[in-house]
Amino acid sequence: MEMWQIWAIVAAVMVAVEIFTAGFAAICLAIGAVASAVTAALGFGVKAQIIWFAVFTLFSFVVVRPIAIKMFFHKDKNARKSGVDALIGRVGVVSETIDSAANTGRVSIDGDDWKAVATGDCVIAKGEQVEVLEVNSVVLTVRKK
Repeated sequence: MEMWQIWAIVAAVMVAVEIFTAGFAAICLAIGAVASAVTAALGFGVKAQIIWFAVFTLFSFVVVRPIAIKMFFHKDKNARKSGVDALIGRVGVVSETIDSAANTGRVSIDGDDWKAVATGDCVIAKGEQVEVLEVNSVVLTVRKK
């Protein structure tokens, strides 16, 4: 078996490992192995192949891996929220007076009625508008708008 074939097998194995790990480390090694396979196919010696492997692998770790991580593992700041997380920042109308001391109060948002507590020790009268700050299970934490 020739050296370029060995490097190609190493590259293929690293790609397979990357599929199961998804950390973009094995793919960097695969890039280095492909570079070495090309070097071997062009007739360069083992020393040159190892140097090319090291250079391309290092380049991949320094340049390619951070870009790949940003592309695949980024958090979209404009992602649409759903479920109760979508309630944060919304404005609702107090349907039952909110009294933090008595632990009572309800807020209506889009026709749905939610148990609510206010920030601090305050009372918010029925009919007033409030903004949702936080959702804890099925209880909304609100403040007067």
